[in-house]
Amino acid sequence: MKLESYWLDTAPRFTLGEREPVSGHVDVAVIGGGYTGLSAALALAQQGASVIVFEAGRVIGEASGRNGGQCNSGLAHDYGALAERLGTERARAYQRAYTDAVDTVEALVLKERIDCDFVRCGRLKLAAKPKHYDKLARACERLIQEVDAKVEMITPENIRTEVDSAAFFGGMLEKTSAQMHMGRFGVGLAEAVVRNGGRVLESAPVTGLERIGGKAYGISSGRGAISADQVLLATGSSSVGPLGYFRRRLVSVGSFIIVTEPLDPALLARLLPMRRGYVTSKNIGNYFRVTPDNRLLFGGRARFAMSNPRSDAKSGQILRAVLSETFPELSKVRIDYCWGGLVDMTADRLPRAGEHDGLYYSLGYSGHGVQMSVHMGQMMAQVMSGNTAANPWRELSWPAVPGHFGKPWFLPFVGAYYRFQDLIH
Repeated sequence: MKLESYWLDTAPRFTLGEREPVSGHVDVAVIGGGYTGLSAALALAQQGASVIVFEAGRVIGEASGRNGGQCNSGLAHDYGALAERLGTERARAYQRAYTDAVDTVEALVLKERIDCDFVRCGRLKLAAKPKHYDKLARACERLIQEVDAKVEMITPENIRTEVDSAAFFGGMLEKTSAQMHMGRFGVGLAEAVVRNGGRVLESAPVTGLERIGGKAYGISSGRGAISADQVLLATGSSSVGPLGYFRRRLVSVGSFIIVTEPLDPALLARLLPMRRGYVTSKNIGNYFRVTPDNRLLFGGRARFAMSNPRSDAKSGQILRAVLSETFPELSKVRIDYCWGGLVDMTADRLPRAGEHDGLYYSLGYSGHGVQMSVHMGQMMAQVMSGNTAANPWRELSWPAVPGHFGKPWFLPFVGAYYRFQDLIH
C-alpha cells in the first residue's frame, strides 16, 4: 500500500517549471500552485499580465491533488438553513456560485484541452439514517422552488438501483455535479499557464513578503527574490510563509482517503451503476467514487487529526472498516493507496476572498474546493483587474477564530461534538 495520493501518483509530472533563480519585477505574483493560483495565473496571463507562481512544493501537491475527486455544484450547507440565516437572496447567490464553478471547470477543460476524464455524472447525497431522508426531501423541495430545478430525490425504495448497499435510505441527486482526474487536470492547468506566457516555480517557499513604497510588494523565496505590483495569496491551509493574519482565520482539518485495487467492472456496474460522486449525510460522513481505472476511492474525516504518514495509516484502517460495512463484498479487496490532506475550514464553512493590506486572497473552501478554487482563480483575476463585483464572497466579514493562533488545539473537542450530533440526530 502506498501512503501517497492516487491522483498525484497516476498523473504525469509537471516539467515546464523554471529551474534558474528569479529576479526582477512582474505585474502579479501568485503564492500557491494549487487550483486557485494556477487558474488565476492562467486568466491573468491571458489578459496580458506578466505573472509568476511560487509553489512551496510541487504544483497541486497539497489539497488540489489530495482530495476526493468530486466537482460538486452544491454548498457545504443545507440551503434552507443558510437562507434562514443570511436571507434567500444571498443564499441563492452562493448556491449559484457553486453551479457556476462547475461550469468554469468544464470550460477550462474544453478550452485548454486537458485530458482528465471530466464527466458530468451528478452527485448523490445519501441518507445515512431513515430520518435524514425527510430532511433531504425538504431541502430538495426548496432548492427546486428557489434556485436549482436540476435536483431530485431518489426514494428509499429505489436507492439500491443507484447504490447497492443496505447502508442508505434514499438520497438527493444533484445532476449538474461532475468528477475528473484531479492530478491530470492540475498538471494540465499548470502547463496551460506556461503555454500562455506565465511562469511557474516549484520548490519555492515564500520566506518574505514586504510592502514597497506603500503599494508594490517584495517577495523572497528559496529560488530568488522579485517585486510585484500585485500579490494573490492562494495558499489554502499552508503553514509555510509569513501569513499569520490568514492562519488565525482558517482551521486546518485532516481528511483521509483510501483507494482499492482495480475492481471487476461487472461488480462495479452492480454496486455503483451510475458511477456518480457520493457523499453521506452524517456530520462525520464519507464520500466515494469510482476512478477512471475501476478502483473505488473511499474517504472521510475518519479522525479529527492532522495528516502525516502515521496518522494517515491509522485513518486508513478506520476507512477500511467503514468501507467493509458499506459494501461487504469489498471487505477483502486490497487497498493500494492511503493518504491524507488538510482542508482549510472557515468558522461558517463559506469561502473568503478579497483584499487585505494590499494582498489579494481566496481561501477557506472548507472541503468543497475543487470547483470553487478553479472558479475563484478566474474571478480573482477579474477582481485584480478592477471588477470587484466578480467576487461572490465580497460581502462576508472575516473575524479571527477566537482562541486560534495557528495550531488547532480544539479539534478533538470539535470531533467529539460532531460524533455526539451524529448519534442523536
